[in-house]
Amino acid sequence: VAGGPAFTFGYAENEELLAAAGAEVVRFDPLRDAALPAETGGVVIGGGFPETYAAELSANEPLRRAVAAFRGPIYAECAGLLYLARRLDDMPMCGVLDAEARMSGRLTLGYREAVAVRDSPVARAGERVRGHEFHRTVCSRGPDAPPAWQWSAEGPDGFTSANCLASYLHLHWAGRPQMATRFVGAAA
Repeated sequence: VAGGPAFTFGYAENEELLAAAGAEVVRFDPLRDAALPAETGGVVIGGGFPETYAAELSANEPLRRAVAAFRGPIYAECAGLLYLARRLDDMPMCGVLDAEARMSGRLTLGYREAVAVRDSPVARAGERVRGHEFHRTVCSRGPDAPPAWQWSAEGPDGFTSANCLASYLHLHWAGRPQMATRFVGAAA
């Protein structure tokens, strides 16, 4: 689980559910650590303020390369989404996602009822979740980037693949503990 000053937001219950599902939860700091913890089976990157630390995150090229090369399941919320993008405000990030992120002057804030567009390490296509988003960034997607969620007529949100789900949506897994079980199963 990403931590440190750049990734300060995550529900404690999500980590508790991961541990209850059989995971050994270990923290790493993307600002300071040069590698993922030994024997990492899955990566969770929660919320925070990576834009404040964009230069430092970008400068930690060894960890950015390690995250980009990681083939286990990845779950990322908001700040994690920005970190997994190709660039944040023109600074290189991990490049896991076909996305470019930048700061905007607009605050996006609110609760969302979302439907999973396709299967991911935590959700199955058609599953409904409720979460919130809080950010001052925008993320442009590449033409072939599969979305994670649908919650408005404006279009889909987030990114998903066989091993990754990343979006602006913050989820409290206590309402859907099977998300932690699925993630740990994918990591195993």
